[in-house]
Amino acid sequence: MTSDPADLTAADYLDGAREMTAVGRFYLAHLLAEEAARRTTDPATAAGIRASFPDPTTARKESN
Repeated sequence: MTSDPADLTAADYLDGAREMTAVGRFYLAHLLAEEAARRTTDPATAAGIRASFPDPTTARKESN
């Protein structure tokens, strides 16, 4: 593992996103996935990453 964030790959960020999802940290997972998508050169792959880790703040529903 590297200590320099510039050395991290899209796969590293995806691993982190999966780990955060597993422990219920959905917003952090979303942020890590966004970075993975940004580092991906294929637009279809980037779209798939974003679809797999949607922004949890946009899916919230208000209750009375």
